[in-house]
Amino acid sequence: MSSKEVEVTCPCCSTQLTVDVRTGQVLRRKLAAKGDGDAAPKDAWESAQERVRDRTAESKRKLESALDYERTKEARFDELFKNATDKNAPKDEDD
Repeated sequence: MSSKEVEVTCPCCSTQLTVDVRTGQVLRRKLAAKGDGDAAPKDAWESAQERVRDRTAESKRKLESALDYERTKEARFDELFKNATDKNAPKDEDD
């Protein structure tokens, strides 16, 4: 830590911050570990990034599903049309 940096501890969450005195910008942060022996709590930024990654992956999956549905639409409609015409076609009866 240089003389142009100050190290402070947040009173709310006990996170240690290193702040640049000239700009007031946070240079580093170290999350405080929980007292019960668990791992350090997830950072809000990291959890937000994780939610965005999950949402992006889910969106890609939904898009692929919709594209597959559209790609097979013509074949499905052809099959429905064929079944309908077969059902309504006049039957040849040889009397």
